[in-house]
Amino acid sequence: MKTFLPLLAMVLLGFSARAQSEDEQIKATLQNYLDGGADGDTARLNRAFYPLANLRSLKDGRVTNTPVREFIAKVPKGGAKWTGKIVSYNYLGAAGSAVLEMELDNFKFVDFLSLMKIGADWKIVSRVFTRAEKDQTISSFGGGKPAATAKKGAAKPKPKSDDGWN
Repeated sequence: MKTFLPLLAMVLLGFSARAQSEDEQIKATLQNYLDGGADGDTARLNRAFYPLANLRSLKDGRVTNTPVREFIAKVPKGGAKWTGKIVSYNYLGAAGSAVLEMELDNFKFVDFLSLMKIGADWKIVSRVFTRAEKDQTISSFGGGKPAATAKKGAAKPKPKSDDGWN
């Protein structure tokens, strides 16, 4: 019995030490994407993205849609050689979003990502991105402040029972 209790304590402490917070899990997913793309590490990219994720941008005024598998297959050997950073991220429950910047020699990419917690793992499910000049800054609004409330006496629309809001 004397050897069982210390062994049990070590096992329990080991499990708690391995458990990551939601913040750490999201950062790890985003870092897998940033480092995987920079180094050409397709295993890390596959850990970051949901297998059916899509990547979208504008080309000649039209929305492009690239499946993540196609994107990963086109990652150059040795990587994109970008310097990436997490600008911001938000989450609640199983949904989240993030903004990343990947700086290259003469320009940068800015990614607006949608994330979901699928099982125990956070995954990027959608990437909307744009190419920008290195000195362009990202506009950001909100800051978690409550939205303005309707004027007193204003009619409140009644939700339909099948609109997904009930």
